[in-house]
Amino acid sequence: MAEITPDSDRHAVPQSSGYTKDPQAENATTLRETLALAWRCWPYYRPQAKHLATFVLVNSILGAMVLGVAVLGADLVENKVLLGEKLEPLQASLLVLGDEFVSGAEADEAPLSTAQRVQLRQRIIYAGAVLALLLLSISVVVWYYQTWIFQRVNQQLRVEMLARVEHLSLRYHSGSRTGDAIYRVYQDSATIVNVLLYMILSPLRVLAWAGFGLAVLLLFAPLLGLLIVAAAVPTALLMRHYIPKVRVAATLSRERNSDLTSRIQETLAAIRVVKASGAEQRLMERFDEDSQGALDAAFEMRKNMAFLTVGVAVVGLTCVFIADYFMATWAMREVPTYFGGSIALVGFAVWNLGAFKAATSRAEDASQQVWELAFYWCTVQDLVAGLRRAFFLLDLEPEVVDVANPQAFPAALQSVRLDNIHFAYEAARPVLQGASLSANASTVTAIVGSTGSGKSTLMSLLLRLYNPDSGGVFVNDLALSQISTHAVRANVAIALQQNVLFAMSVADNIRYGMADVDEAQVIAAAKVACADEFIQAMPQGYATELGERGGKLSTGQRQRISIARAILRDTPILILDEPTAALDAETERQVMKNLAAWGQSRVIFIITHRLSTVRNADQIAFLEDGVVKELGSHTELLAQDGAYAGFVAAEQGDLQTAAQNRD
Repeated sequence: MAEITPDSDRHAVPQSSGYTKDPQAENATTLRETLALAWRCWPYYRPQAKHLATFVLVNSILGAMVLGVAVLGADLVENKVLLGEKLEPLQASLLVLGDEFVSGAEADEAPLSTAQRVQLRQRIIYAGAVLALLLLSISVVVWYYQTWIFQRVNQQLRVEMLARVEHLSLRYHSGSRTGDAIYRVYQDSATIVNVLLYMILSPLRVLAWAGFGLAVLLLFAPLLGLLIVAAAVPTALLMRHYIPKVRVAATLSRERNSDLTSRIQETLAAIRVVKASGAEQRLMERFDEDSQGALDAAFEMRKNMAFLTVGVAVVGLTCVFIADYFMATWAMREVPTYFGGSIALVGFAVWNLGAFKAATSRAEDASQQVWELAFYWCTVQDLVAGLRRAFFLLDLEPEVVDVANPQAFPAALQSVRLDNIHFAYEAARPVLQGASLSANASTVTAIVGSTGSGKSTLMSLLLRLYNPDSGGVFVNDLALSQISTHAVRANVAIALQQNVLFAMSVADNIRYGMADVDEAQVIAAAKVACADEFIQAMPQGYATELGERGGKLSTGQRQRISIARAILRDTPILILDEPTAALDAETERQVMKNLAAWGQSRVIFIITHRLSTVRNADQIAFLEDGVVKELGSHTELLAQDGAYAGFVAAEQGDLQTAAQNRD
């Protein structure tokens, strides 16, 4: 749906509009609030629940396989191949080796011979190669599967966010930067899949791996487990100090990047004005300022993340070094492990080289998992900021909503009436203050007034782009609020002063949003808008591709294509916003004549300043200070010698001055 540009006396979204402050400004987030925010993601995960369950199951199996291979492989290499110790029954079975390799067999208990150790090494290499190939193949498939799932989740959120943005009234869009909405929909929405990765799946993996390492260390010696647990105290203190700083910096980083996106969007949208004004240098200075602000905020977040993760790593490694001292001592003395009998399956009944390396590896893994957990919790702070920004759009309730049982739009249009309309973008600065206007079918009504008098806003209410603060809009005495928004906008067409064209063919631009319209209807609409002649003269006629925003056309040509697009919709109500501002006098006269003939049984409203357009209207509504001060034909209003007569005199004076200047 095309939008009417609000009047110039509007500057911000009023506090009374129902839109609350974006919660991203609130930086204090408890763990409970974070989990509640994560739980809000569940409706977007639910459609992929079976895929997510499959993904988690496959990853769990892969993790168990890696852990099992790590434990068995460490003993096989360190104790069996290097030291020649006999294998446990399970190890021999997995490698398909005979009883002569097994500990406790009737054969002699002598260490493995050199030949047996070579054979064992080859079996380990073959088995490792097969396992590595298998795990690599499965991992590639799982990675692709994960990407597919996450993109489906992200797609659902993005579509819902954009749909919500589209359904918000222009009161919200008028007070918000377009770039901010773009950043929220494109960038902040992506946090929903990272929530799954960094708040659920990765922490579960880290906790499972750390729990396994801690359990193994407890089996080796309870003192090792206590050392790891003791590391949790300084780690918790570090996180308590740095996490709030990371959270604040993450929120600021997203705000600054949103501002940067807005700056880019605004720059590209106004590139012609920038070049024409020679403002490139100033523009680059402002862009550099915004870009540096975004960079500084991102750096601040990552600086605090680095301090935290390095601090956690130092604590973990310190505990590992202390544990290494005890484990090396026990290994040199071959002290029995605490639960040697329970883990004799893999040959660690006593402390030896294999036990030392296995325990050291588990201790380092546990330290690594704590570091990862700290890193993930830092990442979560950024995700929370992104989720807040994403859900902020979803939490906004549209101002314009349909009633429970909407009425159908009248089949035969008889009249359109705006009754005692009050409206304000800001409560302290009303735009319309009791405006009333009535127009019958088969008439053209010109809306006239000075800049900021409320002309475009008044017409916006016919499209339900806004709801009036008080008063009502009626079609055949049926309140517009009782008709569904879709039905209203399907029966009201608009041609904007700011013509929006797309990089597609002329015909596709005219039929934009109406794919079922044939070529003959497109040509008929173009003829009414006096556009057929110049279109036919183009290289491929109606199939000619236009540049971005119709850059290949003049302003007057773009205006006529915009009028043709509105006419093609064939609606009972047509709104034209300065439709002939860029047309020459003869073309304007012909367009207005065609519109008058086409508009039988329709109601046409024209927002205009041009006297040549105003004179031919059936009635003229002169707006001043948000009120329809005078209503009547051109002749009738001139006879009243009121505000309209003064407006005409001023316009004619400007025209005479312009003519004299040309002479």
